[in-house]
Amino acid sequence: MAEKHRVRFEPVGIEIDVDEDTTILRAAAEQGVMLMHGCKEGQCAACKSFLLDGDDVEHDRYSTFALPDYEKEEGFTLLCRAHAYEDLTIELLNYDEEMIQSGLPIQEADVEVVSNENVTHDLRHLVVRLDGDLKFFPGQYLDFAIPGTEETRSFSMANTSARDGLLEFVIKVYPDGLFSRFLATEVAVGDRLRVTGPFGVFTLRDNPGAGLVFVGGGAGMAPILSLLRSMAERGIDRKAVFYYGARRRRDLCFETELRALEAKLPGFRYVPALSEPGDDDWAGETGFVTDVLRRAGADLTGADAYVCGPPPMVEAALELLPALGVDGKRVFYDKFTTTGEG
Repeated sequence: MAEKHRVRFEPVGIEIDVDEDTTILRAAAEQGVMLMHGCKEGQCAACKSFLLDGDDVEHDRYSTFALPDYEKEEGFTLLCRAHAYEDLTIELLNYDEEMIQSGLPIQEADVEVVSNENVTHDLRHLVVRLDGDLKFFPGQYLDFAIPGTEETRSFSMANTSARDGLLEFVIKVYPDGLFSRFLATEVAVGDRLRVTGPFGVFTLRDNPGAGLVFVGGGAGMAPILSLLRSMAERGIDRKAVFYYGARRRRDLCFETELRALEAKLPGFRYVPALSEPGDDDWAGETGFVTDVLRRAGADLTGADAYVCGPPPMVEAALELLPALGVDGKRVFYDKFTTTGEG
């Protein structure tokens, strides 16, 4: 049995026990502590922190773009890849006091495939039925085990709860991707899959009266749709705009539901934008979605922003939103990194 060590997080004063064979991030999640994170694969740097006391830490493989060698030598660490081999005190550089102790227990569960259909030429709408119960917050995600491998892939739920036993996912299909190929060619109705979760901190913060701006692209539709559906269910009437970027008209999905949400949520607007409209009969916004947001000229001072989608889009939005008035601490994002195998 692996030895346990005590890890303390500052400035929040929370302590957890961590097995040597478990990453610090995973151990925190298992104990209901929601630390900021994104990819869990050492690529996005969302969980980057600093070692205040103790330095006997080993890392699983990670990207030096997320943690350059000089930062590691200075004492920085990626909690999603870090294993503690002594007691540690860690300074969290990115945390949310509202969320940090609201974590739900991590569970493993079996699911049965109910449907697996295209919603665009490269997005799949996967619906599965749970065996048992699994609680999650709208905007969170699960890890799917890929049969016959030790690999997992992470996908956000598009629905708001599993009360009816069903979970919905919107999944980008990458050419030659490991899970993509499995999903596109092998997964059939009735098949059983293994999931673990929930993970993620892309959840709607309570901030009555503050406006909301959602910026999404590709499979970033799923968690944002979950948040919008949750707002409709809960009667949240905050002023909100959802800017969704796609290349062509054929890349848009859930249009009917989003227009229905405009009617159900009086303060909500859906603004799709096409970067390559081509010969499409398109009278809507054109250009990259962040350019459309910039052109809108809205004063977003005091607003909360939620950004989810491909890394280049997320990076552009993270640079733009503070310039439009959003406090950097009120920008919440999921960056959909890939492993290179999809």
